[in-house]
Amino acid sequence: MEAHDLRPPKGARHKRKRVGRGDGSGHGTYSGRGSKGQKSRSGGGPRLGFEGGQTPLIKRLPRRRGFTNIFRVEYASVNVKQLERFEEGTEVTPELLREVGIIKTLRQPVKVLGDGEITKALIVRAHRFSTVAKGKIEAAGGSVEEVAP
Repeated sequence: MEAHDLRPPKGARHKRKRVGRGDGSGHGTYSGRGSKGQKSRSGGGPRLGFEGGQTPLIKRLPRRRGFTNIFRVEYASVNVKQLERFEEGTEVTPELLREVGIIKTLRQPVKVLGDGEITKALIVRAHRFSTVAKGKIEAAGGSVEEVAP
């Protein structure tokens, strides 16, 4: 079988409806538009989204309006209190956090936040640190290092 031998199955192709070609065709006189009225005229019909004077859907859903930043970066957040479980002097990396189960995936960059207290000196490597978190880690004798995403 060649490409030029292919045919659509029987009944798959429909003839185009030719309106306005005489009463005998069944689509003559008004051409399926009925008589008179806005929808019978050429170019007739209400504008897109018009609901007959009722408040349109787009105006009834204010939460759907606005702006979505397509460049927004979602971070996996880790609080300082969650780092307390590690031994003194441990090098805390996103890989270690994933291993322990503090973060779910390595696809998101990690941000360390300042909720809670830390007493151990740790070397923390993450993509971002809040100012409070950085202060608490360094106050406990540890160090922070921002890694590239």
